[in-house]
Amino acid sequence: MNYAEVQTVLFAEDDDNDAFFLERAFKQAKIANPLQRACDGEEAIAYLSGLGKYADRAQYPIPCLLMLDLKMPRKNGFDVLQWLRVQPGLKRMPVVVLTSSKEDPDINRAYDLGANTYVVKPVQFEGLADMIKTLTFYWLILAETPTLQP
Repeated sequence: MNYAEVQTVLFAEDDDNDAFFLERAFKQAKIANPLQRACDGEEAIAYLSGLGKYADRAQYPIPCLLMLDLKMPRKNGFDVLQWLRVQPGLKRMPVVVLTSSKEDPDINRAYDLGANTYVVKPVQFEGLADMIKTLTFYWLILAETPTLQP
């Protein structure tokens, strides 16, 4: 089921500069989907769980796609993936790991924990913008996404 026209994209990114450029790349690509940010793994889990300030699902809806950095404080991206894949209503959520690590152990571990895609962040903004266009076209337009429940 594809809800691309209205579904939120959640990105978990602790670096403010990377978050700024990711948001800018979404705007440049004219992505209509609302974009929400979690600043670390604990915040991503709280958002996905609907806990605390994220309890209002009108303001913080279940996302159709999670873009996840691996190297974050408190809980890292591996912790988020491990948690997500055992949540009955959320375990099918598409997850794009978007990180700076090119290390084979990180790549393998992310896929072992259930990542759908692993992408290394481009250094230049133009590369990031092109990558976001490609990823969002695939995950928000072409791919049929599963039904998710809180």
